[in-house]
Amino acid sequence: MTQEQRLDYLIKRFKEDSGEYRNLRTGNGAEEKRRALRSLMNVRMPGDMDAETLAEQDAYLQERAEEKGVVTPDMIPAARNPRLSLWQGDITRLAVDAIVNAANSQMLGCFVPMHNCIDNCIHTFAGVQLRNECARQMNILRKRYGRDYEQPTAVPMLTDAFNLPAKKVVHIVGPIVQGNLTAENERDLASCYRNTLDICAENGLLTVAFCCISTGVFRFPPERAAEIAVGTVTDWMNAYAGKPERVIFNVFGDRDRAIYEKLL
Repeated sequence: MTQEQRLDYLIKRFKEDSGEYRNLRTGNGAEEKRRALRSLMNVRMPGDMDAETLAEQDAYLQERAEEKGVVTPDMIPAARNPRLSLWQGDITRLAVDAIVNAANSQMLGCFVPMHNCIDNCIHTFAGVQLRNECARQMNILRKRYGRDYEQPTAVPMLTDAFNLPAKKVVHIVGPIVQGNLTAENERDLASCYRNTLDICAENGLLTVAFCCISTGVFRFPPERAAEIAVGTVTDWMNAYAGKPERVIFNVFGDRDRAIYEKLL
């Protein structure tokens, strides 16, 4: 199939799979169709899908990754500390050992169609297998801790990255700031960075890209979040030589880039 044929095929299959959205109007242009497919993937609950559809989804997403442009660590300059880097762009383009996803406590990704959060982007371009794997791990945890279990703040979950250029995804729930920033919020955010580096080291992951944890809808002030991120990562890397060898701070907007440039 061509990429255009795959897009039409996948929209048809995901509409049939959903039932509820079987009659969804998808438009005629390529961008309208891409938005429709992404929306259908976003709202899909965890569950099996036939092998043929998954194979075409994988081929489609892998070609999309090539179209967007894969970025490798050697393409990103180091900061003053040669083990740290800053990169502005779409984290789903990074071919690193692990990217970090700012997850919610349900750990199943964002279900809002076309939402611009990092959780939505990562789950979209990884494919439906990522939500299935997160659900599998959460089901195991619920058998152990009870059916109402939710992933605690700063406790990482490691999964494959499936159709992303990265090898793994570390999903972590950051602190939610309600009202004024507290010392507990700050401690929890520092734990997010330390615990992520710990799980990367335990699994031999040498390059890791952090998003700006908790600075979006979780309302952590961006300047203070960046200070904690850089300080915590620097302290960890000074204490533990070797793995990870390289940490990349990934930002999307110009404001966050300017904040990190001052610190790095």
